[in-house]
Amino acid sequence: MTLRDSFGRQITDLRISVTDRCNFRCVYCRSADPENYRGHDEILSWPELDRLARIFLGLGIRKIRVTGGEPLVRDGVEEFISRLHALGFPDLSMTTNGHLLAERSNRLLAAGLGRINISLDSLDPAKFERITRTQSFSKVMYGIDAVQNSRLAPAKLNAVLVRGLNDNEVEAFAQFARDRGVIMRFIEFMPLDADRHWSRDLVVPAAEVHDRIHKRWPLVQVPHERSETARKYRFADGAPGEIGLIASVTQPFCGFCSRIRVTADGKLRTCLFSKEDHDLRFLLRDGASDDDLVAYIRSVVNEKEEGHRINEPGFVPPSRTMVFIGG
Repeated sequence: MTLRDSFGRQITDLRISVTDRCNFRCVYCRSADPENYRGHDEILSWPELDRLARIFLGLGIRKIRVTGGEPLVRDGVEEFISRLHALGFPDLSMTTNGHLLAERSNRLLAAGLGRINISLDSLDPAKFERITRTQSFSKVMYGIDAVQNSRLAPAKLNAVLVRGLNDNEVEAFAQFARDRGVIMRFIEFMPLDADRHWSRDLVVPAAEVHDRIHKRWPLVQVPHERSETARKYRFADGAPGEIGLIASVTQPFCGFCSRIRVTADGKLRTCLFSKEDHDLRFLLRDGASDDDLVAYIRSVVNEKEEGHRINEPGFVPPSRTMVFIGG
């Protein structure tokens, strides 16, 4: 059984958020003001998440990534990953801000986690504090070291570049990749911030990032799957590390999209920028059978958007911001 949309795209990747809570307040994602999290009864329980994961596996999902908010702030996430591993997902990963990673990495490894993505938006501790509104820089560095000293290496580090904020660190990030042997990925700033400050002037195009790094250290493109979001490059001089460029705004890859998302409160989203949520939680709690859920999921996926429309006149950002959608 496979999932396909009306444009013939096969859906093989699922981002599943386990919490809308986060211990960071990154400027490109969340507001600095206190926010009301959903009550525990409003987010999916672990048994509900387990059931959905099993159903999605049967529908041909092969890559599953556990996200949040920050997934490690929810008790039981390692056990959930262990159950996903036991189900047999070929590609099992997690996205984290790294704050709790050093102390939890051994448990994640034991659970069967296969890959990990860590947010890292500055290499300068003071700037990191301004971006994340935390004092967690050293803890994140310890977390990266823990991953690099484990079978999860090389760590994927994600930097969201914002013009005038951290775009002067492109070369420093590339040097960090060479020094540490990590995969450094640069993500274009998308209109998903809670404060609604996004504008096109704040986007640092992936082509600019490539040219700046290539000028200092020539890059060679690495083959990638058509559905992969990142264009990957290695250093021509043979240095360790890798560069990834995710050009969601300037070079959309919607035509090859293979991804869907489930939010922490049980809404199925077929695009980051979907205007509508599709309520799986109601069906789960209203006695729907597995066959009912499969039929509903298929009908929703069939209507998956052709693209995100950021570059079209009249684009309207989704009502949900990134922390409430799930990275």
